[in-house]
Amino acid sequence: MANAYLLPIKTAALIFPLLAMLLFVPTAIVLYRRHGVLSRWRGLSFATFLYYCLAAFCLVIVPLPGPGVDVCVEYAGFGQPQLIPGNTFSDIWKEAGGSLDPNALVLHNPAVWETGFNLLLLLPLGMYLRYHFRRGRWTSAAIGLGVAVFFETTQLTGLWGIYPCPYRLFDVDDIIVNTLGCMLGWALAGPVTRWLPTLDAIDSRTLARVPVPFGRRLIALLLDATGFMFMLPFPEALYWFLGGRSATSAFLLALLWFALWFVVTPWLTGATVGKHILRLRMVDKDGKRPAPWRLIVREGLLALAFVPLSFVAMLTLVFLAVSATRLLDTLENLQLSTLVGIVEDRPGEVAFAAFSVLLSVALPVGFALFARLHNRRLGLHELASGVRNVALPPTKAAPSAPEVLPEERQDATPSVL
Repeated sequence: MANAYLLPIKTAALIFPLLAMLLFVPTAIVLYRRHGVLSRWRGLSFATFLYYCLAAFCLVIVPLPGPGVDVCVEYAGFGQPQLIPGNTFSDIWKEAGGSLDPNALVLHNPAVWETGFNLLLLLPLGMYLRYHFRRGRWTSAAIGLGVAVFFETTQLTGLWGIYPCPYRLFDVDDIIVNTLGCMLGWALAGPVTRWLPTLDAIDSRTLARVPVPFGRRLIALLLDATGFMFMLPFPEALYWFLGGRSATSAFLLALLWFALWFVVTPWLTGATVGKHILRLRMVDKDGKRPAPWRLIVREGLLALAFVPLSFVAMLTLVFLAVSATRLLDTLENLQLSTLVGIVEDRPGEVAFAAFSVLLSVALPVGFALFARLHNRRLGLHELASGVRNVALPPTKAAPSAPEVLPEERQDATPSVL
């Protein structure tokens, strides 16, 4: 029986890294908007919650029937759902063979163990709902009921139609036991987490020291860079569609698009698109909306640091896209002697390419290190332009934090990106 539960947990462990990478940026955006900061403790709490959700779902659906299995025949007994509450007691009595011996009735009774696992399945959910999400008793019970119904419906529908027939039994008792487990977890979360600091208090202390965290600014920059690169092909395509063929004009159009995104928009609205999403605003030394020349200086220096890396990354993607169909054949026929021959025949080109890649990586790393080592955490672009970031209040206000000692407080105004 233990192997039946270990396999889903191992499956979740394999899927979790990929899922975490896909959800990191959207999750960080939500948390920064709601709380203003993504503290290590809140990040760890959410990561464990994500893995728990994935493991719980895998426990419901794994192991999956193989492609050669006719589930309608192999699991014909699961076609009719069990809708009678309390039928679990009949199963326990049946497995015990009508014996009142504790070993047969409880200790070695598979129906008891299965009911116990169903009780434990949503117990962590109740604890997370109380500690991490701050939900009340009845709200948590309703969420637990909804999750239990979703799990059983997933089984009843053959994984939502992927299989023509269910390969696991829909049991109304499982819904009842799962919901009770969620409520039990909510009740246990009070005494169990009493010695832990509240997440809101941790957020408040962190924001008191660093009102605009580095990660928040970095994600805003990532959103701006991604949005700019994604939207740039549209005006370029329109230019070529209207008959434009000049490379110089195409470059000037890209430069104009850069100015609209990174200079005109923050000048008119106070922030770029990415900073609006992260609830950040750009101000000058007087706390006012920065003048265009300050924004030009700031964004020009940032472009100097990050555009080469973006250009190298874009060339790499184009190369992979063009050569994807021939990549495997190339790797099979490629030998070390061939690589040595390429380096010997074109040493200048190889050296230039290596230098370009290293420079494209060194520039943004150098910018970040300079800002981290500066006594007020200011970057070169901020020192030169006088433009810095300020944060709007989080959408979910945290309770006031205890007073922070002066030696613990960092400069509240500087930012890195």
